[in-house]
Amino acid sequence: MMIEAKGIVKAFGTLKVLKGIDFQAGKSEVVSIMGASGAGKSTLLQILGTLSTPDFGSLTIDGTDVLHLNRKEISHFRNRRIGFVFQFHHLLPEFTSLENVMIPALIAGRSEKEAAAKALELLDTLGLKERTGHKPSELSGGEQQRVAIARALVNNPAVLFADEPSGNLDSVTKTELHKLFFRLRDEFGQTIVIVTHDPDLAGMCDRTLFMKDGLFIDNQ
Repeated sequence: MMIEAKGIVKAFGTLKVLKGIDFQAGKSEVVSIMGASGAGKSTLLQILGTLSTPDFGSLTIDGTDVLHLNRKEISHFRNRRIGFVFQFHHLLPEFTSLENVMIPALIAGRSEKEAAAKALELLDTLGLKERTGHKPSELSGGEQQRVAIARALVNNPAVLFADEPSGNLDSVTKTELHKLFFRLRDEFGQTIVIVTHDPDLAGMCDRTLFMKDGLFIDNQ
């Protein structure tokens, strides 16, 4: 298994958001997680992505027991093994597309030349070859999201987490983005976990899990 979580519990004060979640995803599998707002989807995704720590439970990603890593080790692991795509792409406005994609590679210690080469390769793959020198304000919403995906992929992560990745896009751009995730899986072999409210995107995934009140229900 690429991801294996057992008995994940998370509470905020007296509110128990996750009530003992078990989750697995295999290598190169695309799994969607659906459910009403407040069901706990994004909280689970943040824990699986090592951005948040559960109160109880275990989590293994790509053979690593991530909950027993210290802060420095977990940052190192996250930078190299995990990619994130959010509804709001969080591109840095003062940097070009190329520079935004290069940043995680530079943080990982790769040379500027190597980081630029990998960033250019990904932007080309995602159809943005002519937009490498443009800043986010000069790009469409779909282009900005593709830059964010390239940034998530620049360190060749084992796992890609996406939280409502097409939530802000028009229907045509949304469809293109959905197809892109599966093309990336086929080309790069990532395991992809997607939180979404979009039934079309969920229907394209290998498996869909439904959350309600901090638990999975009616898995299929």
